[in-house]
Formats: sequence, C-alpha cells, structure tokens
Amino acid sequence: MGLPRGGVPVAAEVARALEAPLDVLVVRKLGVPGHEELAMGALAPGGRIVVQEDVLRELGLGRDAIAAAARAEAHELARREHAYRAGRPPLDLDGRTAILVDDGLATGASMRAAVGAARALGAARVVVAVPVAPPGAADPALLGADEVACLATPDAFDGVGCWYDDFTQTSDEEVLALLRPGGRRDAEAS
Repeated sequence: MGLPRGGVPVAAEVARALEAPLDVLVVRKLGVPGHEELAMGALAPGGRIVVQEDVLRELGLGRDAIAAAARAEAHELARREHAYRAGRPPLDLDGRTAILVDDGLATGASMRAAVGAARALGAARVVVAVPVAPPGAADPALLGADEVACLATPDAFDGVGCWYDDFTQTSDEEVLALLRPGGRRDAEAS
C-alpha cells in the first residue's frame, strides 16, 4: 500500500517486484501553523490522529492546534480516498501482512498514522518500506511496525527530496494511472 501521493510510484515498483496487489492508504500530514511542512501529527482514515508530542512541546502548541489542522485536512483526506478508490473497496488486510510504502520518512508521523490504520483494518503484520530516512526514524518501535526496510539512513539527511534526482510532486492523475489494472505500463505511457 502506497502513501499518496509520492509513495504510490515507489509502492507500484515494490508491488510489481513482489507480484502483489497495489492499493493506497491515504494519510494527511498535520502541519504546524505557518510552517506546514513541519509535521505536528498526521490524520488517517477513520479519524485516527497521531501526534508528534515533541513538536507540540517544543513549539508550545496545544491540542487545539492539532484539532484545527485535522478538521482542515479531513476534507482533502476524504477527497483523495474517494478519487483513488474509484468505487473499489480497500484491500482486505484481515490477518494479512501489509507493506506500507512511502517515498521516504522525515518525522515519521504520517507513517505512524498509516501503521495504526493498517492495524485497525486487521493487518496481522505491518512492514514499512522506504528508500531513505534520517538516522533513528526508521526504528520499527517508533513507527509501531513489525519490521522496517529502509535503504539509506544518511547522517546528513536534509529532507526526503534531497535524495531524488527528480522530486517533482506526483499528481492525482499519476496515482490513478498506477492504480488502474496494468498501472505501471499505463503511467509510463501518460
């Protein structure tokens, strides 16, 4: 399961290599007011919220900031869930292993929300797979995962995008193309 949008192209390659089904698990970062790229938490389907307690403490933010951000992101989460599913139900995770894929980890808030959502959907095991993360962020205990596969944890991390030759934002159209039957070939043609 890819975390849209950037995790879906990575997840498509993982699914192809494993000959596994591809799906999405929509989560939304809850950004710090005025510094939205800094996650103070994340929102997952079903209203599950993961909070970065250290960020809240450090910036003197209260639970009201998290609640306001969650209200603001709930609409976009629902829009993406509806658009990406296109009437298809989510994969049945009951008793199965879920492999959650993103384009990288920064704070890990979105991935922790995704792990919690996968467990709530009945996943027996949750594996997190990412190409890059800062040192310590790919710890299974911190993410709530059973296992983490991370290719690189560079000391000089400086953000996920620094580790890509092209970190252009993935569009909804690209996500939809990858999720269609034969998705990878369809996406390459568009």
